[in-house]
Amino acid sequence: MQLDGLIHDLPQTAKLFLTAFVIVLSIGYVTGLMFVTQTDSHTPVGMEQNYLGNEAVESPEVMKFEKGEREMLTILHTHILSLSFIFFFMGVLVAITSIPKRLKAVIMVEPFVSIVLTFGGIFLLWKGQTWVKYIVMLSGIAMTLCYFAGVFVVLKGIWTSPKK
Repeated sequence: MQLDGLIHDLPQTAKLFLTAFVIVLSIGYVTGLMFVTQTDSHTPVGMEQNYLGNEAVESPEVMKFEKGEREMLTILHTHILSLSFIFFFMGVLVAITSIPKRLKAVIMVEPFVSIVLTFGGIFLLWKGQTWVKYIVMLSGIAMTLCYFAGVFVVLKGIWTSPKK
């Protein structure tokens, strides 16, 4: 079955549906990024304090306590599952675009590597391996860049004609 470039041949209603899906999904993704910023987890120190607490810090602006095992398992479980579905659906849409195969493979596969590195890293950070906070940040950035690259490629594929 030929998938490459299939997105260009979809009926108008399917294109509208997929556009609405990608836009609403992106609103949800951006909301998640805003939450990360709100919890100060977008900096190495903030990330460490978010999971390990900041009781030892003298006069913290906001007091944070170490996450318990149940809370960590909930965070990891929900994020790994939901992000896997998000990137599965985006990967299917990227698969039917007409971009080069290597770029397509990176946009489709890299987010799954980043999910494992990001949330495995968060788990290790919570277990006291504080050096992984840098891996968590880099993999989170890579995941987000791939997400928005996928959004761009999909929307461009939906609304432009293929090059012949």
